[in-house]
Amino acid sequence: MAHFARIDKNNIVQSIHIIDDVHLLNEHGVEEEDFGIVYLNNVHGVGFTWVQTSPDRSFRKNSAGVGNTYDSTRDAFIPAQPYPSWTLNETTCRWDYPVAYPDDGKHYVWDEAITNWKEIT
Repeated sequence: MAHFARIDKNNIVQSIHIIDDVHLLNEHGVEEEDFGIVYLNNVHGVGFTWVQTSPDRSFRKNSAGVGNTYDSTRDAFIPAQPYPSWTLNETTCRWDYPVAYPDDGKHYVWDEAITNWKEIT
């Protein structure tokens, strides 16, 4: 099954659509993203922007999710920034926390007010 994200004019993912792989096959039996886009335009009408995504993150850095941004320069889906103090990792296109998660076997939650991890008790 192939997964496609419908992107709005601000490059925000609006929805995810799953289609059968057969709709991606060219005349040589090779999958091509453009064939999936043509199929989706035939089903939903033109005027939408479609970008293929991968649930296992095998391409485009991350799997698309509603509310994520598609960055065409990086050719990557970027999740929403979880906290203002977190920074975008340019390699993974995921958000890095400013303080490493404690490695002591306890459970923590991020506390933006103190910009650090807070133990869950």
